[in-house]
Amino acid sequence: MHCSCRGGAKPRHRFGTSFHKSRLHSLSAFLDLVPDPFHLSTPQFLNFLTGNFMKMSSTFDGAGQALSEITTGLLPSLMFLADILPKESIVWKMKMLRTASSFVNSRLHAVKAQSLVLASGNDELLPSHEEAERLQGTLEKCRIRHFRDNGHKILLEDEFDLATTIKGAGYYRRSRQTDFVSDYLPLTAGELEKAIDRDRVLNFATDPVMLSTLPDGKIVRGLAGLPREGPVVLVGYHMLMGFELGPLVTGVLRNTGIHIRGLAHPFMFSESSEQLMPDSSHFDLHRIMGAVPVTPVNFYKLLSEKNFVLLYPGGAREALHRKGEEYKLFWPEQSEFVRMASRFGATIIPFGVVGEDDLCDIGLELREGIHDQRDRYESGNNSEFEYGPFPSPSSVKLPKKIMGPPKLHVY
Repeated sequence: MHCSCRGGAKPRHRFGTSFHKSRLHSLSAFLDLVPDPFHLSTPQFLNFLTGNFMKMSSTFDGAGQALSEITTGLLPSLMFLADILPKESIVWKMKMLRTASSFVNSRLHAVKAQSLVLASGNDELLPSHEEAERLQGTLEKCRIRHFRDNGHKILLEDEFDLATTIKGAGYYRRSRQTDFVSDYLPLTAGELEKAIDRDRVLNFATDPVMLSTLPDGKIVRGLAGLPREGPVVLVGYHMLMGFELGPLVTGVLRNTGIHIRGLAHPFMFSESSEQLMPDSSHFDLHRIMGAVPVTPVNFYKLLSEKNFVLLYPGGAREALHRKGEEYKLFWPEQSEFVRMASRFGATIIPFGVVGEDDLCDIGLELREGIHDQRDRYESGNNSEFEYGPFPSPSSVKLPKKIMGPPKLHVY
């Protein structure tokens, strides 16, 4: 488990906070009784000293030699390792960890900076998941990210990207205060591929088709009618659960190179809301893709920088609609975005999606209390920039029987 702190402090390795709960702590008591070189034959000690070679980066110093081959040669060579890592050195490291753990735990209350805890699900040495939960309750400004398939030395593992994790948690900033518009870092090729891969099953099931309108009014397949320069405001209707969002943004970016910045519900950026989700990183991909909280200030900044801005006036209420509300708009009475778009001379592109609401039926609606909450949300939404509490899903979706492959059309 790792913890990175903000506010001028360098990222630091904090795994010592749970050392007293680890296997190493129990084994260290018997280390003095183990003769050389058999102190290295214990898997826990070997893992602590070398890490999980099978999940580390495949090359060092450009040599190109697979670490699995190196591991095969190292493990039988206990005598050689014993000369490099004598038992006295390991005993000293264990004592240092024990002392450091006690000191760090006694000073956790003094940490006021933002903290990001990375908890590995396959940590062979420490109870990372439990320790992460404890640290979140102890540290004043703490977020957790769980990685179920990673091991103890997650920072050395090839598939882990620390920069992407920091961006997803919303902890990257250029100044003292967070600015979701100017702090944003463009997508890397790897991040785009992961975003596309996340929607791979949906793309396979719906086979999205994008259509656009040319200046002469002709509708063509593809994005030839989409402007190539901003500012542009894309205004659309949220389909069921908002599933069209991913294929739309990644499809436009991959085919045209145009990066659409979405205006999203502030719930998706709140630290407290993460604790309500099954996975604390549930909304990280939205931040990585460039989504910002829907506020007049953020909308102004995006247009001033000539961005392509995606706006759903119906918001979450539209995406989480009830039975019988398919293709129904829940737009506010006052369209404030038109006035701001005209100030910057932005092109407004209305678009619609057909097919997603036809993929399944709402088979069961939940208690009326949630309906009442939705009504309050709907009645209080007088502008696309005035958002009430995030509405709770109030229905169970059942797949429809569709003859032939379903299609998702974006116009």
